Amino acid sequence: MNKTYNSAKDALSDLLKDGMTIMAGGFGLCGIPENLIDAIRDSGVKDLTVISNNCGVDDFGLGKLLTTRQIKKMVSSYVGENKTFERQYLAGELEIEFNPQGTLAERIRAGGSGIPAFYTKTGVGTIIADGKELRDFDGETYVMETALKADIAIIKAWKSDVTGNLLFRKTSRNFNAPMAMAGKITIAEVEEIVPAGGLDADNIHVPGLFVQRILKGEHFEKRIEARTLRAS
Repeated sequence: MNKTYNSAKDALSDLLKDGMTIMAGGFGLCGIPENLIDAIRDSGVKDLTVISNNCGVDDFGLGKLLTTRQIKKMVSSYVGENKTFERQYLAGELEIEFNPQGTLAERIRAGGSGIPAFYTKTGVGTIIADGKELRDFDGETYVMETALKADIAIIKAWKSDVTGNLLFRKTSRNFNAPMAMAGKITIAEVEEIVPAGGLDADNIHVPGLFVQRILKGEHFEKRIEARTLRAS
């Protein structure tokens, strides 16, 4: 089955609606679906709940959707370098559900694995645990965290075959791979598409079973969030 689409706009054309929940892969600005984010911005869809480790920077990545005020709520672990994110939150214009980073990753993995909830020690005794169920196991207290799922997941991969089997490179694998499993519809933006059988079957990172649509992205900027140079 060929799952390829000609553009990000085409891949999203019949999926977007106001008030939906979108998972967006990437870590900082590494491995973000640049073309899909632009297509969501251009569509004008609004009141979005976006699940992502962070929200890009002011003028790049998911930060573009903050600038256009298309995001109502972020489920994240990190505000990062995004001043628009900070300003909208402090002004009460943006709802944020903060998560410890490992908890966020596990909530996404659980959502894609059919696990409705799990217990973790992270956050016990802090505001993270407020209003959540606590239970003791072997003399230790744990907080219950629920799984995360989304209407669509937009992710970035390095390579795909036409059936949607995916390969990632390095840091981009961390949130993109579990998000591919946690979206009802997963759209993968990739740098290269190869024929069926063109990838080593023993080294597939995400099976095509979890990917409904793929597209070859164009003009990846791959911006560095914070460049650090060593003094000479």
